[in-house]
Amino acid sequence: MLNLQVALTSSSNLAPDITGKVISGRQCYISFKAGILYHCPSERHGFPYEKQGYRQARRVKTSLMSLSTSKLKMSHLEPQEEAQQQAPKLVDKHGRHIDYVRLSVTDRCDFRCVYCMSEEMTFLPRKQVLSLEEIYQVAKTFTELGVNKLRLTGGEPLVRKNVMSLIEKIGSLPGLNELLLTTNGSQLEKLAAPLKAAGVTRINVSLDSLDAESFHRMTRTGKLDKVLRGIEAAVDVGFEGIRLNTVILRGRNEHEILDLLEYAIGLGINIAYIEEMPLGEVSDHDRLETTFSNDDVRNVISERYTLSAIEETTAGPSRYYEVDSHQTRVGFISPVSHNFCDTCNRVRLTVEGRLLLCLGNEHSMDLRKVLRENPGNDDILKEHIIKAMDLKPLRHYFYDKDEPQLVRFMNMTGG
Repeated sequence: MLNLQVALTSSSNLAPDITGKVISGRQCYISFKAGILYHCPSERHGFPYEKQGYRQARRVKTSLMSLSTSKLKMSHLEPQEEAQQQAPKLVDKHGRHIDYVRLSVTDRCDFRCVYCMSEEMTFLPRKQVLSLEEIYQVAKTFTELGVNKLRLTGGEPLVRKNVMSLIEKIGSLPGLNELLLTTNGSQLEKLAAPLKAAGVTRINVSLDSLDAESFHRMTRTGKLDKVLRGIEAAVDVGFEGIRLNTVILRGRNEHEILDLLEYAIGLGINIAYIEEMPLGEVSDHDRLETTFSNDDVRNVISERYTLSAIEETTAGPSRYYEVDSHQTRVGFISPVSHNFCDTCNRVRLTVEGRLLLCLGNEHSMDLRKVLRENPGNDDILKEHIIKAMDLKPLRHYFYDKDEPQLVRFMNMTGG
């Protein structure tokens, strides 16, 4: 393990660019010019951050001057070259900078959640699914185009054979600030420690009920005790962030809103309430009848706790609140009641290789065709990804009778 001490004594006009994989697995970039640190994408590591001679100065909570790395690369860049490297490469026609990609590694899942898929699902044949090598090539190409956050999704990503080898390779990509994972928690008890070692920084775990019977009804196959053990294992290994994802359905689990929040508070982790999205035709319920808006969720929580809005924004669409003096933050993802498309910085890759430019629309590009017609050619792949940004629509139109509605299930989309 190499320890680098950054001294504030340089008088060089060059700007050494230092990149390294820190102990936690996060890729972090630091640059210093004339001895002043002026860029670091995360405050979590306690690096000093001063923008001198730039538009805005910003302070962080600590003034640590060391960076521990297991991999280190140094190069000298002229200021103009550095500015070119930092310029956004993926910008849609509405001026939104895309720096966050969600990669689905499988459409298969060991649960059959009522809001995600039908009970009797037909999954994709193997030849239609991207190989692990193809998924890695896409991930690598996106990071070279300026994407610094990747989230692995499914289906349930951890049920795919040899998926840990993919996660380890993606976790070592230069330029990646965060490697995130969304999971149902069924495999976490055995994989939490390997995931952290591979470089996963934060995980989201779906949890809609703390009652074993209700949990089984909503997942159709899931075992609550196994998921809870997985969540506790994740807490024990010390991920930088753990969040519960909770979908509230009217008539199913709205009475558990506070129970789920207090479970998160007890573990010192975050929770996000997510409005059900109309993706695919479900036979279990009528979505218009079961929709429980996040305004209603917030009202329930406010009867017992004080919610204070947090100005900080995250990579995703959550709007976070502090809960009294607790460590736990509460997020609300409200694609139905509060459209958040104007700040969207995300695109998705389905496991069959469709680059979806919007969760709620079918605007897409077939990257599987590009990959298989041009094997190993990253330049052509980059050209198509950049071109696809023009397909990204301004917004989605859930439940709008005048607009086409989606028949694509969430497990096919990438959760």
